[in-house]
Amino acid sequence: MTTPAGRHFLQIPGPTNVPDRILRAIERPTIDHRGPEFGRLGERVLSGLREVFRTHGNVLIFPSSGTGAWEAALVNTLSPGDRVLMCETGHFSTLWSEMARRLGLTVEVLEGDWRTGADPARIEARLAEDRGHVIKAVAVVHNETSTGVTSRIGAVRAALDAAGHPALLLVDTISSLASIDYRHDEWGVDVTVGGSQKGLMLPPGLGFNAVSEKALAASRSAGMTRSYWEWEAMLGANRTGFFPYTPATNLLYGLSEAIDMLLEEGLGNVFRRHDRHAEATRCAARAWELEVWCRRPEEYSSSLTAVRVPEGHSADALRRTILETFDMSLGNGLGRLADSVFRIGHLGDFNDLMLAGTLSGIEMGLELAGVPHRRGGVDAALAYLTEAASRGAAAPAGRSDGYAPEMSAGVAALRA
Repeated sequence: MTTPAGRHFLQIPGPTNVPDRILRAIERPTIDHRGPEFGRLGERVLSGLREVFRTHGNVLIFPSSGTGAWEAALVNTLSPGDRVLMCETGHFSTLWSEMARRLGLTVEVLEGDWRTGADPARIEARLAEDRGHVIKAVAVVHNETSTGVTSRIGAVRAALDAAGHPALLLVDTISSLASIDYRHDEWGVDVTVGGSQKGLMLPPGLGFNAVSEKALAASRSAGMTRSYWEWEAMLGANRTGFFPYTPATNLLYGLSEAIDMLLEEGLGNVFRRHDRHAEATRCAARAWELEVWCRRPEEYSSSLTAVRVPEGHSADALRRTILETFDMSLGNGLGRLADSVFRIGHLGDFNDLMLAGTLSGIEMGLELAGVPHRRGGVDAALAYLTEAASRGAAAPAGRSDGYAPEMSAGVAALRA
């Protein structure tokens, strides 16, 4: 085997590339997690995360994957046998449903086609039927990583309100947090689940729960067995920046740096950058005459694009050709989409030239793998990016973006 020259292009939808600033932060010596310096670090990241989640409430950090944060959301708010309405939008919503069943919850699935997001009208109709309020929670994946489909969480909240239903709203933002506009407080979400390894640009290892006052109230009477995931113990220690058990100290160094990077760029600019790269990717797919898997433009993901290969061709063979020839990793199809789609991650620490390289590798790979397509996808994407740059879409860093400005002063004070 020979070592390939240059950098590896990691274009899966997470874990994402970890920028040098964060790598340098993580490599600092570990400190005493019971000492005053750590308390200041804890306060810093907990305050900064509130701005990222767009909440004035509590955000909890677990040493875990996003899957652990899923479990924390369920076991802290529900009791054995409680009914949960799960919205099927893809592979990860299905996994969350399976977890809920294994935990002893009664799961009712609103089945979907994996090409569209959660349907607010169907949610409202089902909740309106539930006059006895048997359903205790509605669970939705904001951005379905397996399909490149984003659900409209604000509209889902409006559906719960229109039905006059008291169910908790649980939302997975593992592949959308810090990549796609998300508003925990404004959208009335009760528990938002997140992970460190995607838009936050960190390695895997941190899971998050942003929780509403309603969710906290539910946790006081919830009957699910929990220990590691217990909110109450975590919140008690967090008041002074500490944790009830050994935290992932070096990942918290990186998290602090990631929050700084996001706020320096400005969350609005971060979201616009992701929007721009997603549309440029779709321009390429259309020019190639390949099908973007997400059916509705209003539900296009800005974190990733799932592209379907023509019938009779293998997405996995294409990915293998691209990896072996150009040292670039693309996401595979999951579940019912196995071998029929490839997923292009364009989230995290990513810029226009990195996207241009990514799409060039895909176009060359399509040719080498014999996948039917038209040439010109890269040209279409470059034309879009050039036009966007001429319009000033590649906005300079700054906080004049209008995203949660009322929260910036407190975070700035902690960083002073």
